[in-house]
Amino acid sequence: MAFMPRGPEASFFEVLDQHRASLLAALRRGGEEPAGSGMRLASSSEVLSSIEKIIQDIVTSLARNEAPAFTIDNRSSWENIKFEDSVGLHMVSHCTTRKIKSDSPKSVKNFALILKIFSMIYKLVQSNTYATKRDIYYTDSQLFGNQTVVDNIINDISCMLKVPRRSLHISDPKCLYDLAGEHENGLRSIKCTREKGFIYDYYFFQLSTSKGLIAGDLKYLEEDGTKVNCTRATGKGVPDLNTRLLVKKLWDTFHIPVFTLVDADPHGIEIMCIYKYGSMAMSFEAHNLTVPAIRWLGLLPSDIKRLNIPKCTLIPLTKRDQMKLDSILKRPYITCQPFWRKEMEIMADSKMKAEIQALTFLSSDYLSRVYLPNKLKFGGWI
Repeated sequence: MAFMPRGPEASFFEVLDQHRASLLAALRRGGEEPAGSGMRLASSSEVLSSIEKIIQDIVTSLARNEAPAFTIDNRSSWENIKFEDSVGLHMVSHCTTRKIKSDSPKSVKNFALILKIFSMIYKLVQSNTYATKRDIYYTDSQLFGNQTVVDNIINDISCMLKVPRRSLHISDPKCLYDLAGEHENGLRSIKCTREKGFIYDYYFFQLSTSKGLIAGDLKYLEEDGTKVNCTRATGKGVPDLNTRLLVKKLWDTFHIPVFTLVDADPHGIEIMCIYKYGSMAMSFEAHNLTVPAIRWLGLLPSDIKRLNIPKCTLIPLTKRDQMKLDSILKRPYITCQPFWRKEMEIMADSKMKAEIQALTFLSSDYLSRVYLPNKLKFGGWI
């Protein structure tokens, strides 16, 4: 749990200071992992060389009258996933693989699609241009069939080349920030500066929510000297890659306390889990994306009873919700989060869920005027 209340005279800034100090002490005790110690950004020439080598292997196989195939790490098996509290879910070094064969009726189309996207990535990197996953899908939507096919192939390629997805010049369709006069597709490596308005001491915190990312006004310099002024930073719903990169960057650079405010339902909990410990799909890039220091601020299932939120504002759990909740409870990180388990058991027992908007029953401004200030002031997070 969080800190014990410090009394009515204590401001939530003081409690945040105390929380930040405890996080830093924990990092020192555990031996903090250097920022960016995971999958490193690859240069354009390195990416191009890696793609050329793969194509050369295909040509060599054909010259030998052998059917070429792609060997891809199996990202969908828990056997290949390891959990560490300091990193989250990440792939083991020697994991099982699967083959995408060009001579198999079951996989020949997937082989061709991978080859096509390799070609598109090569052109993007070579020309130093960027595209979203959605852009790639719409180059031939009938061929790809659906967006998920494109998303999975891009992740497989990133995993195959052992480079972060942003090194492929591909980003999520949701734009993380506005850059006046600059492209909006990639989040490049940034040098954060302590300019006024960007961070005031460390009385600045992040609130990653199921409704978006609230991070205040951000100002920093990019590596090429470009001044960036982010007056809005948003990433709604399940966090996209760029939003996770920003949260990770702010934590690595300033160790700013990070909290999640999500709906008291299984999918809200899933959002928090992705920010904190990552996902199976992106486990190969966990070191660059996860922030294990994140804390669950609300909406907690126990808050529903504590605040006497009436049943008429609650929503029954669907069968899909119950399956999601059961799935989360079986994940390896739940064993080191007993307070999470307790909250999820409260939800499972009640068979009810609540959206953040349920707080408006108490008053229209209850969330901003009472709930969040008191949660932060009295350390009401887990």
